[in-house]
Amino acid sequence: MIQIVEHAPQEGPYAIGTALEAAGLPMRVCRAWAGDRVPEMVDDLVGLVVMGGPMAAYDDFPSRTAELALLRAALEAEIPVLGVCLGAQLLAVAAGGTAKRGNGAQIGWSDVRMSAAAPVDPLFATVPDRLRVLHWHSDTMDLPAEAALLASCDSYPVQAFRIGRSAWGLQFHLEVDEAAVEAFARAFPEEAATAPGLLESAPAELAALARHRDDVCKRFAAFVAGRAEQTATRAFFTRRAATWESRFADDGPRYAAAVERMGLLPGQRVLDLGCGTGLALPALRAQVGETGVVVGVDLTPAMLTAAMREGRDTQAQLLLADAARLPLPTGAVHGVFNAGLINHVRDPAAALREWARVTAPEGVLLLFHPSGRAERAARHGRPLDPDDPMAEEHLRPALRAAGWHLDRYEDAPHHFLARAIRGHE
Repeated sequence: MIQIVEHAPQEGPYAIGTALEAAGLPMRVCRAWAGDRVPEMVDDLVGLVVMGGPMAAYDDFPSRTAELALLRAALEAEIPVLGVCLGAQLLAVAAGGTAKRGNGAQIGWSDVRMSAAAPVDPLFATVPDRLRVLHWHSDTMDLPAEAALLASCDSYPVQAFRIGRSAWGLQFHLEVDEAAVEAFARAFPEEAATAPGLLESAPAELAALARHRDDVCKRFAAFVAGRAEQTATRAFFTRRAATWESRFADDGPRYAAAVERMGLLPGQRVLDLGCGTGLALPALRAQVGETGVVVGVDLTPAMLTAAMREGRDTQAQLLLADAARLPLPTGAVHGVFNAGLINHVRDPAAALREWARVTAPEGVLLLFHPSGRAERAARHGRPLDPDDPMAEEHLRPALRAAGWHLDRYEDAPHHFLARAIRGHE
């Protein structure tokens, strides 16, 4: 779901919404101007768009606190964000910057200059060095140190920027079409009067802008769509990372007992895929010894941060990566451990093939969960799923097709364990 936050009825997503719809991405609109409640959590979001409005990001308007909290949660979970005008200023504040009054109002059509970072940016890579856009603001912002400036002009140096790898702010209104320009002028006639010829020149200005406007909006939509699976996983686990260790600390001995069944040797290399806070990492280190290599892989930065708080980075190398697309050479490891991960990957068969690719012949795969399948189903108040990929009738042929031989399968009341051996090519 893409969450759109609006602050004024005339300041909708326009071309942004068109691109998101064309990409098949469902949208949900929070009309803060009408009193809609800003969502408190990002668990179901794959993207967030925060639009402009007449209020100031440094003033305490009714939805400001909730919006900043939503933006901070989106940044932590690396949910793609696009902030426009007021939305860009709020994004800067959420990331640790400040919003402030500008040097007079900037309203009407004028150029912005792309920075050296723009040609390698996922959204701005094809935008020309100068782009003529619609401005409608009198506030600006100071960016946090880690932000990448993408566009500027003399009177307002911060015109476009990126925070991290997936959040963008646009001070100008790239999203507009003729209907938007007319709506802005009707809503703010005194401001429109300071830009003579604003409406009359709109068709020609928009004709020149349209190709670049649509390209940036389509790139954002494609970015959101391409990362949707990863974003959903990160959104779900980020909020839970802070309490994950305390919730499952009692499972430590079960993880250790499961790792013991892998039969790894000193000096070997092993992965813990979807390691979370790293409950299995001490046991894996004990098996391969000081000369071995242990790598904990997780897709959620907050989980790896929690693992570091627990000191697990002293027992293993921690790697931020997609477990279904590992940045490792073929045959790099002797063992793969994962606890419950296969139920969270989009394509279990493809994941099993990827894990086989990085595992040397005769290497071991251990799929583990500290609860049996029936126990988990009962806990969630549902019957056993006949399509569960962990059911033996599904798992055995899937493993065989991926290059594994299942040599042990235990679906016990209080644990699940499947052990497989990597075959020879």
